Order: sequence, then C-alpha cells, then structure tokens
Amino acid sequence: MEADGEDRPDDEEAPRGPATPPEPPTSPAHEDEASTPARGQRLQKVLAQVGFGSRRVCEELIADGLVTVNGEVAELGRRVAPEVDRVEVDGVPVGISPGLVHYLLNKPAGVVTTAADTHGRPTVVDLVPAEPRVFPVGRLDLETEGLLLLTNDGDLAHRITHPSHGVEKEYLAEVASPPSRGAVRRLREGVDLDDGRTAPARVALVAPTLVRLTIHEGRNRQVRRMLEAVGHPVVRLIRTRIGPLTDRRLAPGEWRPLTTEEVRSLETAVAESSAAPSDRPGGTGRTDDPGDRGHRGSGSAGAGRGR
Repeated sequence: MEADGEDRPDDEEAPRGPATPPEPPTSPAHEDEASTPARGQRLQKVLAQVGFGSRRVCEELIADGLVTVNGEVAELGRRVAPEVDRVEVDGVPVGISPGLVHYLLNKPAGVVTTAADTHGRPTVVDLVPAEPRVFPVGRLDLETEGLLLLTNDGDLAHRITHPSHGVEKEYLAEVASPPSRGAVRRLREGVDLDDGRTAPARVALVAPTLVRLTIHEGRNRQVRRMLEAVGHPVVRLIRTRIGPLTDRRLAPGEWRPLTTEEVRSLETAVAESSAAPSDRPGGTGRTDDPGDRGHRGSGSAGAGRGR
C-alpha cells in the first residue's frame, strides 16, 4: 500500500520566518520505516519474517515480479497490513499475519477431534498448548489415529478444507482378512457407495492384512466404508500423511510445530491441487478426507464428519 501523506489543513496558518529549502524526497524503497506515516510494514520485511530468506533475497523476489499483494504485482517500497492484505509468492498464498501457529499432532484413539466435548471426553485441543487458541483442520473419528493439523491460520485451513482443493491424505488400514486382487482392483478403480462411486484410489498391500490407501475426496468415513464395501472391514486405521506432511517419529499424543519449510510446502500443495483438480484420475475437485469439512459447531475447520 502506498504511503499515506499527512497534509496540513487548509485553515492552518503557515509558519512565519525565513523560508527554508524543502528537503529532498526520500526514495520509497529506502526511507526510514520508523519515521514514515504509512500503514503496515515493508513487504520485504514481512516476507523475511515468515522465512523467505534475508531482506535482500525478499527484495529480489519483489523486483523479479514474483510477489503480488491483493492480486497486484508488488513493487519495492510496498507496505502491507498482515491482518488484511493477501500476499502471494509465485502464485502461492502466504500466511503473513502475526502470531500464526501450525501444529502437527499424532492423534491417539479415543480422543475427539473437536475443541470441546459435551460428554467430557479428551479432545485434540487438550493435547496442544492452550495459547494461542487453535482448531483442528478437518476431523478424524474417535477411533481413527494418526496425523492431524491444528492451527489458528484460518485462511490456510479454509483452503485445505474447501471442496475445490484435493490435498492427498494417506492411510494405513489393518483389515480382518487379506484382500483379494479383485478387492484391490475395485479400490483402485472406484467403489460404489450409498453416496455415489468413489474416485480411483492409490492402493498397495504392505502386508497380508495391511493396506496403504491414498485418496483425495472428502466423504464421511470414506476409507472405512470403501474397505467394508469390498468385504474387508477396518480393524485399525491410521492417517500417515497430509499432503507433504509426515512424521514417523511422533508418538501417539505427541505434537510439534511445523517448520517454515513445511508450512510453505503445504501452501504450495494446496495451490497445486486447486490449479488442476481434474488432472487426477476420477478427480472431483473435492477434498480427500471426510473430516476435511470439519464441524464448525465443535471448533474444527470446515463442515463435515471424520472417518
């Protein structure tokens, strides 16, 4: 945003005394931020704070025309208000609001994916720091385990859970008996459920009764229903990946903050999945996880149910 000038009111009396030559104008790209009556912070400073490199590197990104603010190509000297302005780098939206946190939690069984539970059951929010307040992005049902994102970044959460995006999520499912080749083929080609045929999934047998399944739709308890539909009910279900996010070292109930690189990789994955959702076989433009349309009334992002 351009610097706001401070004009003297028309009825203000001009100062008396010998005239002094005006100060030479200061270059917008180098003027002192502390003395500039402009709204917001320098764009290169904001980008450096969220991990895009030094200010010099961020200035080069701006000079190369790779940064936009509210859809317009930014120029050096541009100021932004992190709470208001939308910043994108190379077409990928960047969260610049101060105080944003992103937690990766390994949800254990028996924990509810809500911010509060009327039955007094433990919730995923109880497992992470109380401040700043965060909410789960999507849902995993009570007995489903595995990776869950919690954040106060509402913009990123909305983009992850919106039906126009299809960030992949990967699951390990233990089933009661070894799936046949026919069952695996049906999963890969699409399964007829009561709410329609599923998009093709990526499926691999890790062990005789252990199935790795990757989908990108967003239906209620979809993985469980798909496996039950092919004759192999789920005994145990674990989510092992959310887009580019994975961590085999997190024990059940443990959490950690995402690194700057992980946040950026997730933002990139969301942008790429939105750019061409129809490129996937059977792509529907829907989110891949039934929980990714969470339950607003219980404090999760989006609207929907878990697996």
